[in-house]
Amino acid sequence: MRTDEGRYEAVASRDARFDGAFYFAVTTTGIYCRPSCPAVTPKRTNVRFFPTAAAAHGAGFRACRRCRPDAVPGSAEWDVRADVVGRAMRLIGDGVVDREGVAGLAARLGYSARQLHRHLTAEVGAGPLALARARRAHTARLLLQTTALPATEVAFAAGFASVRQFNDTVRTVYAATPLELRGPRPPRVVPSGRHRGDRAGPGGRPDEGGLTLRLGYRRPYEAGHLFDYLAARALPGMEEVVGERGRRTYRRTLRLAHGHGVAEVAERPAGDDAGWLDCRLVLSDLRDLGSAVSRVRRLFDLDADPLAVADRLAGDPALAAQVGRLPGLRAPGAADPHELAVRAVLGQQVSVAAGRRLGAVLLAAYGEPLATPSGGLTVLFPRVDTIACAGLVELGMPAGRRDTVRTLAGALADGSVVLDAGVDRDEAHRALLALRGIGPWTAGYLRMRALGDPDVLPPGDAALRAADRRGDVDLGRAAAWAPWRSYAAHHVWAAAATRGDPSRLTRVGLRAGRARPGRHAAEDGCGPGAWSELTTHVEPGPHVEPGPHVERGPHVEPGPRGEAGPVGEAVPMGGTGSRGER
Repeated sequence: MRTDEGRYEAVASRDARFDGAFYFAVTTTGIYCRPSCPAVTPKRTNVRFFPTAAAAHGAGFRACRRCRPDAVPGSAEWDVRADVVGRAMRLIGDGVVDREGVAGLAARLGYSARQLHRHLTAEVGAGPLALARARRAHTARLLLQTTALPATEVAFAAGFASVRQFNDTVRTVYAATPLELRGPRPPRVVPSGRHRGDRAGPGGRPDEGGLTLRLGYRRPYEAGHLFDYLAARALPGMEEVVGERGRRTYRRTLRLAHGHGVAEVAERPAGDDAGWLDCRLVLSDLRDLGSAVSRVRRLFDLDADPLAVADRLAGDPALAAQVGRLPGLRAPGAADPHELAVRAVLGQQVSVAAGRRLGAVLLAAYGEPLATPSGGLTVLFPRVDTIACAGLVELGMPAGRRDTVRTLAGALADGSVVLDAGVDRDEAHRALLALRGIGPWTAGYLRMRALGDPDVLPPGDAALRAADRRGDVDLGRAAAWAPWRSYAAHHVWAAAATRGDPSRLTRVGLRAGRARPGRHAAEDGCGPGAWSELTTHVEPGPHVEPGPHVERGPHVEPGPRGEAGPVGEAVPMGGTGSRGER
């Protein structure tokens, strides 16, 4: 949507696809809205357009109380863009300005505060402080309308430096005082009784308190596939998926800047694509609300633009049918990039189940217990500085693999490798490859999930190569899938699941998965028997037990850089890669 006339057409048709991509304001009312606002369409001469809510605030417009434009999904553009503006928008969304100020944000990006302000103002119509203020205003509204906290506590929990600043911002953004914004109705506090998604705490009592939220997304959303993915990899004590398929709840602990939290996200049944996921957050410090929401959104890929993805990928005849079968397929992100990186190395050359068991052992030995367990959630994932100094003998892994885990954890702890929302992705990729035991596939996988890059095809991925050999896809045309190649990979991996046939998996295939790995195969798993760990199934490598729903495929040619190819290749759901933990 590049022209104002095109934007006005989206407003006139109330096209929800563009919610969050831009905002429009009405000069005669002083209100700004999302494109899908149900109010009467204003005259074109009375409409102005803005790239962000903060830009509309800066121009003197207040948020519409009917369509709540501050609650729309984020723009998918910031996930695609790797420039300083895209990186800054991701970091601001993660609360960096609230914690470190504009100077801290600029330092992370390698710019001066003045340069950063100039870039953001030119591109999105507002500087970093204005963007952060819009984020605080949204957090304040959530707290006012979903908790019984006094307004003074809401002010500081939302990130405001003073009550006066809080009052002024709320009046500016919503044209109401905090008391008026809260309204006469009692706040929506999570009851002490059970509701869908609750789990009993110690002694059988469910968690009390918490915030109930609706996390918006752009339709369609393939929830079942993503919940399957998370359920297959859930680490007991830190994650759990409860309930029947179609009505499951994913629960996990979060390590946050000011404390910890527990997040619950409910699956939407097939056919009930309402445009949001129900979420409940229990936080030890409410200052972490914005950051916790941002992390959950990244994990569930809620800011994606599925129609833009489908439009590009369906242009390839080889992908069109699969895109039609799974509309709204998402690329799972990461709630904690450091955690994901460690789990990726734990899963090298083993099945998903084996990688999960190793993660459980790591949690038992080095995890940080929750002060108050929440149902089956009892621990936080260990800090990387703890892992860097640990012996890890409890894991029973080869010494080289343990060295890789410690090396990676040490690099994350001392900052020589940075994995956060605003890092330069190319720089992070190079830093990962410089570590012994981290090869191209793993670096690409972490770029896809930990850094949220939507345009990654993991190098040497066995499922992608197998699909190419069968003629299911043509990797020679992969450049045409940009900038959504991560989603193309997920579609290929999902299609591979439908080829699964447990009866075809034999001991021959398992033995083939152990045959003489080359140096890089040993380091990055792109060699023998690399099975997808993006699936609920099995990835053969050394010391692997057979699992269900796998298919022994054809002979594989030797991989790049001397990697040995498998004699019998497994093609399970979700693709084939080099690490067990995806």
